[in-house]
Amino acid sequence: MAYDPLIKICGIKTSDILETAVAAGADMVGFVHFARSPRHVDIDTLARLISEARGQAESVVLLVNPDNSLVAEIASLDPDWIQLHGPENPHRVEAIRSEGGVPILKAVGIGDKGDLQHVGQFEAVADRLLLDAKAPKNSELPGGRGVPFDWSLLSGLDAQIQFMLSGGLTPENVGDAVAGLRPMGLDVSSGVESAPGVKDAALVAGFIATARKAAAEMSDQHRG
Repeated sequence: MAYDPLIKICGIKTSDILETAVAAGADMVGFVHFARSPRHVDIDTLARLISEARGQAESVVLLVNPDNSLVAEIASLDPDWIQLHGPENPHRVEAIRSEGGVPILKAVGIGDKGDLQHVGQFEAVADRLLLDAKAPKNSELPGGRGVPFDWSLLSGLDAQIQFMLSGGLTPENVGDAVAGLRPMGLDVSSGVESAPGVKDAALVAGFIATARKAAAEMSDQHRG
C-alpha cells in the first residue's frame, strides 16, 4: 500500500504563501490566532484565508487555551479543523469539540518518555493527534520553537496510535522523519521561514517536494 503522508504548512499569514503551499501540494494549511505568536493573524485575515483555502486544502486554525466565546467565533468561520496547542486537558478538548462542532487536532508536547502517557489520553477526545517538541519551561509560546524532540522516544508509543509529526522539521530533515517514523502527517512552520513569521516560498515548496519524494521511495522499497 502506497505511503503518502498528509502535509500541513502552518503559520501562514498571506495569500501568496497560501497559494504557494496549495500549488506545491499541501493537504492542510494552518493559521495561528494567538496574539503572542509572530505568526498571529487577526479574525478578519483569518476569515479571508479560510475562504481562499476552501476547496483547495483543509484549513486549520491554531488556538491556545481558548475560551468558549473564541471557540464559537472561530467555529463560525467554518474552518476544517481547530488545532489546540495549549495546556488543554482531555476534558476541555472534548468540551471544545462538542461546543464548536469542528474536528479537533490536539498538539501534545513530547520532551521525555513520561510525556507519551498523555498521547493516549487525548486519542479518545481529539480527532487527530499532533506530536510536537515540548516547549521549554516558562516559555511564553507553545511548541518547541524550531527544535526537534528526540524521535527515538516514539519507540515507546503504542504502534496503533496514528499521529502527525511536528517540531523542528525542515527540508533537510523531513526525509529522515518520513523514513524513520512513517507518521500519518507532517507539520512544518518555522522550518520553512526566512525569519520568525516570514514564510519562504522556495522552502515551502522544497519541504513538500522532499517529503513526497521520501514517501514515494519508501513505497517503492515496500513494493520491492
